[in-house]
This record gives sequence, C-alpha cells and structure tokens, in this order.
Amino acid sequence: PTEQVRTEPYRFGDRIKVYLLEVKNADKASRGPQVIVSRTHPTLIRRLFEMEVPEIADGIVVIKSVAREAGARTKIAVASNDENVDPVGACVGHRGTRVQAVVNELYDEKIDIVRWDPDIKKFIAESLSPAKASSVEIDEETRTALVLMPESQLSLAIGKSGQNVRLAARLTGWRIDIRSEAQAAKALLSGGEEEIVGTVAEPDMVPGEGEVES
Repeated sequence: PTEQVRTEPYRFGDRIKVYLLEVKNADKASRGPQVIVSRTHPTLIRRLFEMEVPEIADGIVVIKSVAREAGARTKIAVASNDENVDPVGACVGHRGTRVQAVVNELYDEKIDIVRWDPDIKKFIAESLSPAKASSVEIDEETRTALVLMPESQLSLAIGKSGQNVRLAARLTGWRIDIRSEAQAAKALLSGGEEEIVGTVAEPDMVPGEGEVES
C-alpha cells in the first residue's frame, strides 16, 4: 500500500507504468520470485521524463532533484549541459505535450518544472515557483533560507496546506522560512524586539519523497 497512490483509479487489466523497486527470491511460501513495484517513488518521475524527453535520455538535460507528494504534486529541478538548450522548455515540450504526457500517466498529478541554479539563492527562489520572491538571504551554517515575499505572493509561495514550500524545501535540501515584506518591515521597526514568526518548512520533515542528485 505504501507504494500505491490512493487517489489513482486504476483497475485490474489497466496498463500502467511502475518503478521496479526490488525482486525477492522465491521462498517456501511463494510460487516464484516476488516483484515489488512502486507508483509513489520519485524515481518513477525521472523515468517517465526520460521516456518523453529525448534531451534527458541523451544526457543533454539533467534532472538534478525531485520532490514529490504522490498523487498531488511534484517539483523537479532541471539543468542543461548545452547552453543552446533550455532545460525547462525541453521538458515542457511544444504546447506542453511532453509534460502533459507525464501528467496523464500520473492521473493529473501537478508537476512544476523549475530551473536548477548553482547559485543557491536563485535556486531557492526558483523552487518556490509559481510565486515570485522579493529576496532570499541564506545562512549556510544552518542551511536556512529567509525568503521575503510580496503580500500578493505569500499564499502562493506557501501553497495549499503548506505544500509548495514543503516541496521547495525537499527539492533544495534547505530549511525555508517565508515571510511577507510587511512582516519583515514590522520586525525592522521593532528593532528586533518583536519576534515575527513566518512559515517554515524543513527538508527532512516533508511528507512524501525526495531525491537530490549530487
């Protein structure tokens, strides 16, 4: 059950793609080898994009990390080894055909494709897409990012029940603290005497799965 997406409506006889997790040798209680497959594993996302995007299969575009809450939403970070190839555009495809093929296979699971950047500030800002951050400040010692958002972008950055910021934390591997510009201004005016609590997501407390390629 942990490898099955509860919301997927497939039935016996349906043809679906799965990720092969493990093959167990036969024992006295079984008639043959036991094959363990998954519909929830983040590597399934990688394999589906490899099938749909020739640039990934050829190594021109690389999936750097995947964060997934299976059945609901996935974020993938992509980079290109060719400056003439846009990694996001390659994954989306003409009129969205490539990403839509993956979405269809996953029964309409939402997929955000973001541009990976070696500059962690830029990558964290990208990871919160579709929200647009005002600024990102980082503390490398604690691997924490303080992200300021315009008031109009705050709820979009956090997402429904905190999903967007959770996935962003998993995707980047950083603790993300989101605050509105108004909250930051209030803290500045108080001289730091008033504690302002933002929305915080930890990369290791996120429901679902994540993978980061080093």
